[in-house]
Amino acid sequence: MRYIRPLTIEDAVGQLVGASGTAAILAGGSDLLVRMKGGFVEPDLIVDIKAIAPLSEIRETAEGFSIGAAVPCAVLGENKVLKKAWPGVVEAAKLIGSKQVQGRCTIVGNLCNASPAADSVPALVAAGARAVVAGPTGKRTIAVENVPTAPGRTSLAKGEIIEAILLDNRAPRSGDAYLRFIPRTEMDIAVVSAGVNLTLDETGVIRTARVALGAAAPTVLLVEEAAEVLVGSKLDEATLERLAKICAGACRPIDDKRGTIEFRRKVAGVLARRVAATAYERAGGK
Repeated sequence: MRYIRPLTIEDAVGQLVGASGTAAILAGGSDLLVRMKGGFVEPDLIVDIKAIAPLSEIRETAEGFSIGAAVPCAVLGENKVLKKAWPGVVEAAKLIGSKQVQGRCTIVGNLCNASPAADSVPALVAAGARAVVAGPTGKRTIAVENVPTAPGRTSLAKGEIIEAILLDNRAPRSGDAYLRFIPRTEMDIAVVSAGVNLTLDETGVIRTARVALGAAAPTVLLVEEAAEVLVGSKLDEATLERLAKICAGACRPIDDKRGTIEFRRKVAGVLARRVAATAYERAGGK
């Protein structure tokens, strides 16, 4: 096994392209090192990206925010400007693991681990976040929901690295939120989760919306029909009931020891109602 610590994204990409056998990227390591210790993976090459300076920065740009791939989740919670703009994204990131884990784990690692139950991903999808992908042919930007393709698999080609997550500036009267259901009070994997992002007009009517569900299908679901129900409403009881019904119907969950299909569908609807109400309140709705 080879371990390298490149100083530039170009060097990291070049090392991955030239690697023979399996290669892994180390950012926080909270997923990779656990899987290695458990004997599930044994990479021939580990590329540690933490020494690439721009990847450890949160930058405020004219368009919004750029969150580097090696920024720990704990640092997201310490950024007051980001937390104010995108509270749902930050609160989702701060649910990953324990306080100690949050000092290491990253939202890009959470995304690339490609777990259907990843906490930060539904919030990022609801936020309309994009991923900046660096590779041997240059850079491209894709929607976050297009990164995971199946449990444990992504759309990234050999040599490609997600170097940053982009979040747009918020329009006035906007709010987002994230909730999950877990059997324990903390440090557990989501049985079902939901993220909602809303923008209101001057009268409190929802102008735009995005609704995402986690742990409800092989990948995070962007439920466009649920968003369509929200648009044009003031989040009255009838709208919330329709939202819950649509989200429950959109789920494609599995039966396992943590929850039945019927249970997960029910909870998806309940969480969608609650998280939509929180996002609406944060956007200034009454």
